[in-house]
Amino acid sequence: MSSLPRLVLVVAVAGSVACGHFKKSDPEIVELEDIPSAEDLYANGIDALDGRQILFYHYVNHQAAIDAFQEVIDNYPYSDLAVQAELKIADAYFDSHRYEEALSYYQDFPELHPNHERVPYTILRSALCHYERVRSPNRDQRPTREALSHLDKVMSTFPYTPEAEEAELLWRDLRTRLGKSVMMIADFYMKRAEWQSAADRYRSVLNEYPGLGLDADALYKLGVCYTRMDLEDEAERIFQVILENYEGTEVADAAADLIPAAN
Repeated sequence: MSSLPRLVLVVAVAGSVACGHFKKSDPEIVELEDIPSAEDLYANGIDALDGRQILFYHYVNHQAAIDAFQEVIDNYPYSDLAVQAELKIADAYFDSHRYEEALSYYQDFPELHPNHERVPYTILRSALCHYERVRSPNRDQRPTREALSHLDKVMSTFPYTPEAEEAELLWRDLRTRLGKSVMMIADFYMKRAEWQSAADRYRSVLNEYPGLGLDADALYKLGVCYTRMDLEDEAERIFQVILENYEGTEVADAAADLIPAAN
């Protein structure tokens, strides 16, 4: 049997398949033509975020918004709306308390768009994602330190932005939280009469977290530790500092009681 008819048949089948692939009636082509515009998809996401009122409750379908914005990214990845959609997805996750997912989008944004004007916003929001997981001073403070790392970056890299101003306020709050955490550890050692361990922590508060409202208490307790360790000269110097800088306070009165010359 000649191979020529078989070759003709193959070419004919291939040609028919190729032609059929580009027919207007092909389901895949129809599906592509039915994809809404980037503007319509983005508007769908905004509508979902606007939510609706159900009696006395305002309901927002954050997942529907996320899905709509993701469609913008998937179908129009090079449009300006795709960049805005990334931020909207991050915000939707944040507003629905899904902080891990939000953090992923916020942290990716500066890497994908390093020169975008919203980069300071995303770094601040990254800090807020960690902040929302911050625990009381007697618990693990890793989220606090992670948040502070992002706040430091905002303030140092974008010092003249509104985000830097907001970061500074939050930075002080979190630094105070860390200082209180160290104070609690120091107090724990002090109650157990482990004076050296307590003194080390009180000095750490004074050196690492000054000016946050913890100084007077840390100084006084450090002086007490020195007294119990028979370091009278060092203790008296600390009590004198308290008298000079915190006159009229309860801490100053307590310090005066422990200075022999003042009695």
